[in-house]
Amino acid sequence: MEIRSFRENDRSTVIALWEACGLTRPWNDPNSDISRKLHVQPELFFVGEVDGKVVASAMAGYDGHRGSVFYLAVSPEHQHRGFGQILMLKVEDALTAMGCPKLNIVVRSSNKQVLAFYRHLGYAVDDVVSMGKRLIPDA
Repeated sequence: MEIRSFRENDRSTVIALWEACGLTRPWNDPNSDISRKLHVQPELFFVGEVDGKVVASAMAGYDGHRGSVFYLAVSPEHQHRGFGQILMLKVEDALTAMGCPKLNIVVRSSNKQVLAFYRHLGYAVDDVVSMGKRLIPDA
């Protein structure tokens, strides 16, 4: 898998990838999420290609205190080949190069498979509560 920066012509393919991986939610418009990301640290929006086809994505960010990653996705037919780990290493390297001391990941507590994936990569559950408030409604 080759990793590169997201390009505008990847938009529909990446959204389809997120849908195939169950990452989209009715209250989050993926088009809006992509547009927002392209205005803030677009260099931290990665896609992975196999034979010229986008099969993976990761959207990362760094606020000067902590890094984050969202929309880490590997197409179902390309899972269990190490592509998710390769993409996470790319994210970690990019954030480390920016001076990011820690990466936080938000995973739904019911998503046992993804929690196991991140544990395998050395991530641990922090003793925190994630809270949120919608500022701009998408739906």
